[in-house]
Amino acid sequence: MNAWAALFGSFAAAIGTALTPDELYQKRFAAAGTGDADAGDLLNYACLSGEHITGVREGRPLFVRTPHSRFTLPNFMRAQLYAAFAPLRIGMEILVREEGVSPTRMIAHGGLFKTPVVAQQILADALNVPIAVMETVHEGGPWGMVVLAVFALCAREGRMLPDFLDNVVFGTARTFVCVPDPAGTAGYDRFIDRYRTALSVEKEAQILRDESPSNTSI
Repeated sequence: MNAWAALFGSFAAAIGTALTPDELYQKRFAAAGTGDADAGDLLNYACLSGEHITGVREGRPLFVRTPHSRFTLPNFMRAQLYAAFAPLRIGMEILVREEGVSPTRMIAHGGLFKTPVVAQQILADALNVPIAVMETVHEGGPWGMVVLAVFALCAREGRMLPDFLDNVVFGTARTFVCVPDPAGTAGYDRFIDRYRTALSVEKEAQILRDESPSNTSI
Protein backbone atom coordinates (compact mmCIF):
# COMPACT_ATOMS: atom_id res chain seq x y z
CA MET A 1 0.00 0.00 0.00
CA ASN A 2 2.80 2.41 0.84
CA ALA A 3 4.70 1.62 -2.36
CA TRP A 4 1.65 2.38 -4.52
CA ALA A 5 1.05 5.58 -2.52
CA ALA A 6 4.62 6.67 -3.30
CA LEU A 7 4.08 5.93 -6.99
CA PHE A 8 0.84 7.89 -7.18
CA GLY A 9 2.42 10.68 -5.14
CA SER A 10 5.32 10.90 -7.61
CA PHE A 11 2.88 11.14 -10.51
CA ALA A 12 0.86 13.82 -8.74
CA ALA A 13 4.05 15.82 -8.14
CA ALA A 14 5.07 15.39 -11.79
CA ILE A 15 1.86 17.08 -12.95
CA GLY A 16 2.19 19.84 -10.36
CA THR A 17 -0.25 18.56 -7.75
CA ALA A 18 1.50 18.06 -4.43
CA LEU A 19 -0.45 15.82 -2.05
CA THR A 20 0.29 15.00 1.56
CA PRO A 21 0.43 11.31 2.54
CA ASP A 22 -2.94 11.64 4.28
CA GLU A 23 -4.48 13.18 1.16
CA LEU A 24 -3.07 10.40 -1.01
CA TYR A 25 -4.57 7.69 1.16
CA GLN A 26 -7.91 9.46 1.50
CA LYS A 27 -8.30 9.88 -2.25
CA ARG A 28 -7.21 6.32 -3.03
CA PHE A 29 -9.45 4.81 -0.39
CA ALA A 30 -12.36 6.96 -1.55
CA ALA A 31 -11.83 5.53 -5.04
CA ALA A 32 -11.82 1.97 -3.65
CA GLY A 33 -15.21 2.60 -2.09
CA THR A 34 -16.76 3.03 -5.55
CA GLY A 35 -15.21 -0.08 -7.14
CA ASP A 36 -17.01 -3.22 -8.25
CA ALA A 37 -17.81 -5.71 -5.49
CA ASP A 38 -15.46 -8.30 -7.02
CA ALA A 39 -12.73 -5.71 -7.73
CA GLY A 40 -13.33 -6.02 -11.47
CA ASP A 41 -11.71 -9.46 -11.73
CA LEU A 42 -8.37 -7.92 -10.76
CA LEU A 43 -5.99 -9.88 -8.58
CA ASN A 44 -3.32 -8.68 -6.19
CA TYR A 45 -0.82 -10.25 -3.79
CA ALA A 46 0.54 -7.87 -1.17
CA CYS A 47 3.33 -10.15 0.10
CA LEU A 48 6.36 -8.11 1.16
CA SER A 49 7.51 -11.08 3.20
CA GLY A 50 6.62 -14.76 3.35
CA GLU A 51 3.08 -15.69 4.39
CA HIS A 52 2.75 -18.96 6.28
CA ILE A 53 -1.04 -19.17 6.06
CA THR A 54 -0.90 -19.35 2.24
CA GLY A 55 2.37 -21.26 1.95
CA VAL A 56 4.26 -18.35 0.36
CA ARG A 57 7.91 -18.66 1.37
CA GLU A 58 9.18 -15.23 0.24
CA GLY A 59 7.48 -11.95 -0.52
CA ARG A 60 6.74 -11.07 -4.14
CA PRO A 61 4.25 -8.19 -4.46
CA LEU A 62 2.26 -9.03 -7.57
CA PHE A 63 -0.63 -7.50 -9.51
CA VAL A 64 -2.39 -9.58 -12.18
CA ARG A 65 -5.29 -9.02 -14.55
CA THR A 66 -6.83 -10.69 -17.58
CA PRO A 67 -7.27 -8.85 -20.90
CA HIS A 68 -10.95 -8.41 -20.05
CA SER A 69 -10.70 -7.38 -16.41
CA ARG A 70 -12.33 -4.07 -15.53
CA PHE A 71 -9.08 -2.18 -15.01
CA THR A 72 -10.14 1.07 -13.35
CA LEU A 73 -8.66 3.07 -10.48
CA PRO A 74 -11.53 2.15 -8.10
CA ASN A 75 -11.16 -1.56 -8.90
CA PHE A 76 -7.37 -1.37 -8.66
CA MET A 77 -7.56 0.21 -5.22
CA ARG A 78 -10.23 -2.23 -4.08
CA ALA A 79 -8.00 -5.14 -5.15
CA GLN A 80 -5.19 -3.67 -3.04
CA LEU A 81 -7.39 -3.59 0.06
CA TYR A 82 -8.87 -7.00 -0.70
CA ALA A 83 -5.37 -8.48 -0.87
CA ALA A 84 -4.35 -6.84 2.41
CA PHE A 85 -7.07 -8.83 4.20
CA ALA A 86 -6.77 -12.09 2.23
CA PRO A 87 -4.51 -14.00 4.70
CA LEU A 88 -6.76 -12.89 7.56
CA ARG A 89 -9.83 -14.17 5.71
CA ILE A 90 -8.17 -17.53 5.03
CA GLY A 91 -7.02 -17.78 8.65
CA MET A 92 -10.50 -16.99 9.95
CA GLU A 93 -11.95 -19.74 7.76
CA ILE A 94 -9.59 -22.19 9.47
CA LEU A 95 -10.68 -20.97 12.92
CA VAL A 96 -14.34 -21.32 12.02
CA ARG A 97 -13.99 -24.70 10.31
CA GLU A 98 -11.49 -26.42 12.60
CA GLU A 99 -11.87 -24.63 15.94
CA GLY A 100 -15.57 -23.76 15.88
CA VAL A 101 -14.91 -20.06 16.49
CA SER A 102 -17.98 -17.92 15.69
CA PRO A 103 -17.22 -14.25 16.38
CA THR A 104 -20.19 -11.91 16.69
CA ARG A 105 -18.06 -8.79 16.33
CA MET A 106 -14.39 -7.96 15.85
CA ILE A 107 -12.43 -4.79 16.65
CA ALA A 108 -10.09 -3.45 13.97
CA HIS A 109 -7.02 -1.37 14.77
CA GLY A 110 -4.25 0.25 12.75
CA GLY A 111 -3.42 3.03 10.33
CA LEU A 112 -5.26 1.27 7.49
CA PHE A 113 -8.51 2.33 9.17
CA LYS A 114 -7.58 5.99 9.64
CA THR A 115 -9.61 6.88 6.55
CA PRO A 116 -13.20 6.36 7.74
CA VAL A 117 -15.42 3.47 6.67
CA VAL A 118 -13.79 2.17 3.45
CA ALA A 119 -11.28 -0.38 4.78
CA GLN A 120 -13.58 -1.12 7.72
CA GLN A 121 -16.48 -2.02 5.42
CA ILE A 122 -14.25 -4.14 3.19
CA LEU A 123 -12.98 -6.08 6.22
CA ALA A 124 -16.56 -6.62 7.43
CA ASP A 125 -17.47 -7.97 4.00
CA ALA A 126 -14.32 -10.11 3.81
CA LEU A 127 -14.92 -11.80 7.18
CA ASN A 128 -18.72 -11.57 7.08
CA VAL A 129 -18.57 -10.25 10.63
CA PRO A 130 -19.43 -6.77 12.02
CA ILE A 131 -16.24 -4.73 12.42
CA ALA A 132 -15.90 -2.07 15.10
CA VAL A 133 -13.31 0.69 15.20
CA MET A 134 -12.62 3.16 17.98
CA GLU A 135 -11.39 6.72 18.00
CA THR A 136 -7.92 5.37 18.75
CA VAL A 137 -7.98 3.18 15.61
CA HIS A 138 -5.02 4.89 13.89
CA GLU A 139 -2.63 4.43 16.81
CA GLY A 140 -0.01 1.78 16.14
CA GLY A 141 2.19 -0.71 17.93
CA PRO A 142 4.07 1.74 20.22
CA TRP A 143 0.74 2.88 21.67
CA GLY A 144 -0.22 -0.75 22.31
CA MET A 145 3.07 -1.37 24.09
CA VAL A 146 2.38 1.59 26.38
CA VAL A 147 -1.06 0.15 27.16
CA LEU A 148 0.54 -3.19 28.10
CA ALA A 149 3.13 -1.44 30.26
CA VAL A 150 0.40 0.37 32.19
CA PHE A 151 -1.53 -2.88 32.54
CA ALA A 152 1.56 -4.55 34.01
CA LEU A 153 1.35 -2.02 36.84
CA CYS A 154 -2.41 -2.48 37.26
CA ALA A 155 -2.08 -6.28 37.27
CA ARG A 156 -0.07 -6.01 40.48
CA GLU A 157 -3.25 -4.68 42.06
CA GLY A 158 -5.21 -7.72 40.90
CA ARG A 159 -6.90 -6.08 37.91
CA MET A 160 -7.67 -8.43 35.00
CA LEU A 161 -6.94 -7.53 31.37
CA PRO A 162 -10.58 -7.54 30.08
CA ASP A 163 -11.65 -5.21 32.88
CA PHE A 164 -8.63 -2.96 32.32
CA LEU A 165 -9.30 -2.65 28.58
CA ASP A 166 -13.06 -2.16 28.88
CA ASN A 167 -13.07 0.30 31.75
CA VAL A 168 -9.71 2.09 31.67
CA VAL A 169 -8.40 2.12 28.09
CA PHE A 170 -11.58 2.05 26.01
CA GLY A 171 -14.19 3.00 28.59
CA THR A 172 -14.89 6.44 27.12
CA ALA A 173 -13.85 5.80 23.50
CA ARG A 174 -16.56 6.12 20.86
CA THR A 175 -17.02 3.03 18.70
CA PHE A 176 -18.19 2.88 15.09
CA VAL A 177 -19.47 -0.39 13.61
CA CYS A 178 -19.80 -1.56 9.99
CA VAL A 179 -21.94 -4.62 9.29
CA PRO A 180 -21.31 -6.91 6.31
CA ASP A 181 -23.02 -5.97 3.06
CA PRO A 182 -24.30 -9.10 1.26
CA ALA A 183 -23.22 -7.82 -2.17
CA GLY A 184 -19.78 -6.90 -0.81
CA THR A 185 -19.38 -10.31 0.86
CA ALA A 186 -20.36 -12.11 -2.35
CA GLY A 187 -17.87 -9.97 -4.29
CA TYR A 188 -15.08 -10.70 -1.82
CA ASP A 189 -15.88 -14.41 -2.02
CA ARG A 190 -15.26 -14.27 -5.78
CA PHE A 191 -12.00 -12.40 -5.20
CA ILE A 192 -10.71 -14.88 -2.61
CA ASP A 193 -11.54 -17.79 -4.92
CA ARG A 194 -9.33 -16.21 -7.61
CA TYR A 195 -6.69 -15.47 -4.97
CA ARG A 196 -6.49 -19.14 -3.96
CA THR A 197 -6.62 -20.43 -7.52
CA ALA A 198 -3.71 -18.25 -8.66
CA LEU A 199 -1.49 -18.73 -5.60
CA SER A 200 0.76 -20.88 -7.78
CA VAL A 201 1.61 -17.71 -9.74
CA GLU A 202 2.72 -15.99 -6.55
CA LYS A 203 4.80 -19.00 -5.54
CA GLU A 204 6.43 -19.29 -8.96
CA ALA A 205 7.42 -15.62 -8.72
CA GLN A 206 9.77 -16.61 -5.88
CA ILE A 207 12.33 -17.67 -8.48
CA LEU A 208 12.95 -13.96 -9.05
CA ARG A 209 15.86 -13.13 -6.79
CA ASP A 210 16.21 -9.87 -4.91
CA GLU A 211 19.66 -8.52 -5.77
CA SER A 212 19.54 -5.52 -3.46
CA PRO A 213 22.79 -4.93 -1.50
CA SER A 214 21.19 -6.01 1.79
CA ASN A 215 20.50 -9.46 0.32
CA THR A 216 23.75 -9.99 -1.54
CA SER A 217 26.30 -12.35 -0.01
CA ILE A 218 29.95 -11.29 0.03
